[in-house]
Amino acid sequence: MGNNYNSIANIYDVLSRLVFGKSIMNAQIFLLKYVPENSKVLIVGGGTGWVLSALSEIYDKGIEITYVEKSVKMIELSKQKNIQRNSVEFINEGIEEFSTEKKFDVIFTAFLFDNFLPEKIEFVFSKLDQLLTQNGLWLYADFMNDKINSRWWQKFLLKTMYLFFKITCNIETQQLFNMNTYFSEGYNKLSEKYFYSNFIKSVVYKKT
Repeated sequence: MGNNYNSIANIYDVLSRLVFGKSIMNAQIFLLKYVPENSKVLIVGGGTGWVLSALSEIYDKGIEITYVEKSVKMIELSKQKNIQRNSVEFINEGIEEFSTEKKFDVIFTAFLFDNFLPEKIEFVFSKLDQLLTQNGLWLYADFMNDKINSRWWQKFLLKTMYLFFKITCNIETQQLFNMNTYFSEGYNKLSEKYFYSNFIKSVVYKKT
């Protein structure tokens, strides 16, 4: 099964910290402060679920979360997290198969689109766009690959990461695609921040 992190679920956060320190976590924590109170939040590819605890430290109640994660082991880990008095519906599916009648005030995608080929990116982006309410917030974080300005070690690290995840998780792509064009129409950028020597970017978009 492609794009499935079952094989490294138990060590994923440790690996992340070994390579990036707290940068990947900080990139997501930066986004969480923009979640409005009493929101309906869709988290896609939430991994081990630490983001649930981090969000619950901001709001201990009133947040209705739908948590879509393809890896069953990641779901198991996520269910162990402290969500305070918030509610979470866990969906063990890839976002490609996910279907719902709900609309969401916030969509949270951290390090999601770097798994996909362009045709999958377009399909998933369109699906999520339809699930986000008017004036809703899309909280986005991912790696950056600036072919002109990226440093040599960033390019090397990106290639190494893709090779590792291809072997361990059967990631379908081996390169990072530019997401700016997808948000260029229908979204306003409210805030952005860079991490790990500009290798990681977090952006708050508002649907207009």
